[in-house]
Amino acid sequence: MYSRKEIWGISLPILVSLFVQNLINITDTAFMGRVGQIELGASALAGVLYLAFYMVTFGFSTGAQILMARRNGEAKYSALGPIMGQGTLFLVLFSAVLVLASSIWTPQLLQILISSPAVCQAGEDYMQYRIFGLLFTSVGVMFRAFFVAITRTRVLMVNAVIMTVANIIFNYIFVFGNFGAPAMGIAGAALGSVLAEATAALHFFLYTLFYVNRKKYALSRFRFEGFRLIREILGVSVWSMILYFLTIGTWFLFFVAVEHLGELPLAISNIIRSTSTLLFMPVNAFGATACTLVSNAMGAGRTDDVIPIMRRLVKMCYTIVLPLIVLLCLIPQFILLIYTNDNALIAHCIPSVYVMSVYYLLAVPGNVFFQSVSGTGDTRMAFLIEMVTIVFYTFAIYWIIELHHVDIAFCWTVEYIYWGFKLLLSFLFFKKANWKAKKI
Repeated sequence: MYSRKEIWGISLPILVSLFVQNLINITDTAFMGRVGQIELGASALAGVLYLAFYMVTFGFSTGAQILMARRNGEAKYSALGPIMGQGTLFLVLFSAVLVLASSIWTPQLLQILISSPAVCQAGEDYMQYRIFGLLFTSVGVMFRAFFVAITRTRVLMVNAVIMTVANIIFNYIFVFGNFGAPAMGIAGAALGSVLAEATAALHFFLYTLFYVNRKKYALSRFRFEGFRLIREILGVSVWSMILYFLTIGTWFLFFVAVEHLGELPLAISNIIRSTSTLLFMPVNAFGATACTLVSNAMGAGRTDDVIPIMRRLVKMCYTIVLPLIVLLCLIPQFILLIYTNDNALIAHCIPSVYVMSVYYLLAVPGNVFFQSVSGTGDTRMAFLIEMVTIVFYTFAIYWIIELHHVDIAFCWTVEYIYWGFKLLLSFLFFKKANWKAKKI
């Protein structure tokens, strides 16, 4: 079984890369918190909508990662390059279709769902630039899938640093209009993020060109070679693509429901969402590690190691998350100062911080177990687990927020329902299903 040192060697670079990468979200929220509450709330809604599109591409890369990790575990290294190449070409073209669809339909969607005209207009201003980031993130997620699959994750840290620094620079230039650029406000934050993602994709390409053994992994050919490999990737990833879109889409509904409570609750929720990334980063990192380690173990025929790997990952994740929960609950006001210098807004946010922090006690095992389901190659079952969870989550949003119009802090209790069901159903999968016989 993988030792703690080996797990840390894989998961720590992913964690650091996610931390630095999520500084983009933190940076955008911090800039918008100093522009105005309307922009702060609109960036939450539009940002989650963009994330729903992004997660479709990420779901495809997850399927490619599972396949590449399985082939890597089988020592079929030359099979990784064709998966990477064909997957990247498909994803860029697919992202172009998503960009076109969003450009046509997003304004109408926001006008239907958002009650505040000011928030709606700011959301449209954000999305008209932000959606073009898909063209660059589609390349980035495929490179990330490749490096995670071969457990060479240190490059993710460097890439995330480059992207974050670029985002801060571009935000400084375009949000407030420095160095002769126009002051674009919320649209400037969107443009800055797109340029940062383009910079990160360029770094991945140059690193692979100069530092990766392209002959070993057959990475030299990036041309269309038919639909066979694409169908194989889609066979694993299609459920993940739908799954991730519906998951984030449902989260978008959460913010729409909160927006109906008013502009202040929406602004609070954006700050809480950004603060939540401090806890979600280690949860996400160990989930990604679980997926690739389980896939590698399955490929190597070591199915008996899967459950011990999952248990070890849960314990290791708790060692990071629990101190962060304590820190957030003890000094929330100091952390919230990152996002806004409005003392009244900070005071309104603190109860939501407490509610948000505690549900991560469920999210740690829930995400590790759920990502391990995908790691076995049974992405259809992962899809079914997510669908059942989403049904109860959506009902909770409607019942708690739309019908009863509760305080914003109590709105975040819907996350307990989400992670509770995901943990329970994933646990039952490993307890009852014949997952050891899964072949891909």
